[in-house]
Amino acid sequence: MSSACHEFSRYAAEYGSRNVIQRLVAQKLIASTPDQPKFILDLGCGNGTLYSLIDWEVERFVGIDFSASMLEHHPATSNVELILGDFNDPELFERLRNERFDRIYSASALQWADDLESVFKSLTSLNTPMSLAIFTAGTFKTLHKCAGVTPLLRSSDEVIAIAEKYVDAQFEVLHTTLEFDSVREMFRYIKRSGVSGGRRVLDFAQTKQLMVTYPLNYLEFEIVFITSIA
Repeated sequence: MSSACHEFSRYAAEYGSRNVIQRLVAQKLIASTPDQPKFILDLGCGNGTLYSLIDWEVERFVGIDFSASMLEHHPATSNVELILGDFNDPELFERLRNERFDRIYSASALQWADDLESVFKSLTSLNTPMSLAIFTAGTFKTLHKCAGVTPLLRSSDEVIAIAEKYVDAQFEVLHTTLEFDSVREMFRYIKRSGVSGGRRVLDFAQTKQLMVTYPLNYLEFEIVFITSIA
């Protein structure tokens, strides 16, 4: 099991109360949808945040996630099909190729792609419009700078450059912040919300020192929104 999958699975039961930024991202994806798709594919569906925000009638919703624990918390209705799968696996897209979808969503998941370009190749093989949101290196910018560590995620320029090779889309880079009452609460959020993907970049001593010296009462987030034009 990958570190990201372990993190999401471990905190699946309480994820819904902590995924503040992920919910905002999903809300923006839904609000920016240019149509009302009836047949939907959600990559990295998690506990169903995006599904819960859809305010139109959907005939079929296919949610895919690599965490069985997350899928256990996803709404299960007659029009929902949940699949345990990994978007890094090309065989998943082979399985989906003969399915009908009106739009593909992915909110806050594709930043953990092992090879983002390969995932985009697989996505385009489905010949379906997309609404995607991908966290980028500007997320935790000050935190990384203060800790002297290299960001784990790709830059927004890199994400857009890869996407432009495969999709005719509109791009928007969103910057937002989330405030906390204390640095301790901030670090607790990082650990339990899933935004770190379970990837530890600081040891205990570094973390303890950073909790003393971190100059802000908020975390920064940077997300690229990609909406297919057709």
